[in-house]
Amino acid sequence: MDEKPKGASDGDIKRRTILQGATALVAARVPMSAQAQSAAAPAIARPPAPLGAGQPVTLRLTVNGQPRELALDPRTTLLDALREHLGLGGSKKGCDHGQCGACTVLLDGRRINACLTLAVMHDGQSVTTIEGLARGEQLHPLQAAFIKHDGFQCGYCTPGQICSAVAMVEEARAGMPSHVSGNLQRPGALTPEEIRERMSGNICRCSCYPNIVAAIQDAAGART
Repeated sequence: MDEKPKGASDGDIKRRTILQGATALVAARVPMSAQAQSAAAPAIARPPAPLGAGQPVTLRLTVNGQPRELALDPRTTLLDALREHLGLGGSKKGCDHGQCGACTVLLDGRRINACLTLAVMHDGQSVTTIEGLARGEQLHPLQAAFIKHDGFQCGYCTPGQICSAVAMVEEARAGMPSHVSGNLQRPGALTPEEIRERMSGNICRCSCYPNIVAAIQDAAGART
């Protein structure tokens, strides 16, 4: 038993004992600091990094007629490869979810949303962007038609609209029907209704749709 401090009364001893017990009780209830909890907590295993992440993959593309070799993270989209690694800023990043069509390019002649596909998936293939449609100073017929018919305002969606229209006209000429084609064997001419349906994946926030339709009809030789 502890000796009574000199000069202390029995009341002082009881009071000190009570205070010491209360202090110990409060300390036991106070949560540990975040730092102390971190030190006390068991180590949590981190999930492994995605396969190939951070390890460049070499691929070869033919871009606008020119052979190009790239070393890319395998997670790089085709759109980012074109814009960030090749400096081709014509193809735009709009929604980055494949919903607006601003990133449309031609892959082996077929239109594709470049934001939805990985560059490494297209090793050895040919990509045409808006920068590759003209032949020197001679504009592609659809580029000229968009200028003639004022088929744009802000111009942000225009590269995707034109690339999509180039492929769409070829699809129609090859006899590929749309959801509004009356005859699935012979879709017929590119009427405004056909064009609107076939171009529905390309959004123009400036609402230049009548002019876009007129430009496509003109360039396709279907204008009446």
